[in-house]
Amino acid sequence: MTKSHTIFISDLHLSEMYPKTAELFFQFLKKHAKDADALYILGDFFEVWVGDDDRNPFNENIKTALRDYTASGIPVYFMHGNRDFLIRKHFAKETGVTLLKEPTVINLYGERILLLHGDSLCTLDERHQKSRKIMHNYFYQTMVLLLPLKIRKHYGNRFRTASGQRKSHLPDNIMDVTPDEVIRVMTAANTNTLIHGHTHRPAIHAIDINNVPAKRIVLGAWHNKGSYLKISNDSEVALLNFS
Repeated sequence: MTKSHTIFISDLHLSEMYPKTAELFFQFLKKHAKDADALYILGDFFEVWVGDDDRNPFNENIKTALRDYTASGIPVYFMHGNRDFLIRKHFAKETGVTLLKEPTVINLYGERILLLHGDSLCTLDERHQKSRKIMHNYFYQTMVLLLPLKIRKHYGNRFRTASGQRKSHLPDNIMDVTPDEVIRVMTAANTNTLIHGHTHRPAIHAIDINNVPAKRIVLGAWHNKGSYLKISNDSEVALLNFS
């Protein structure tokens, strides 16, 4: 059997404020992801996305990199996070990525795997869950996108600042996933493997679902280094970093 692999990333939080992260992403596509069967991006790819019509040079460079990558023949699948929920079909058309609904179950090398961004698992953060329902409402998004771009950018920056300030005061257990919710969603999806991001706590957790071994894989955030999950067709699973 010829060895092959699929790669998963999330929480890059790409922004003009963090040019080094963008450079890490360009390096990642050219070096670490160049031979993948597919690339999955599980949300918060951008720090803030206010609409597909925001054509600033930074966004255009990221889109060009994605377009060149998908044009090479490697499929890219994109799931929205709580920072980039306004990405829509125009972005997908320009970059060649395929938008995924949340949750999504994929069949990877014969194994059913549940994919989530991850914030829906943090049920103890009741305030975020209420906001999440609004943010992911299609009609709310449509109304927001009717606002002038300048106003959307203003509110996007306010949201980013407020979110950072709020997180600095939240206890760890509120910002992490709720174990019972993990079991519930995995049972409902009939899968023993879950991959998600959002919490910025990369790890491979061994768990038990109805006396059956299972695992929850948490993707890392891209702060000072790149982070990705590599799953091979011979069942090898590895969380990897690079700088």
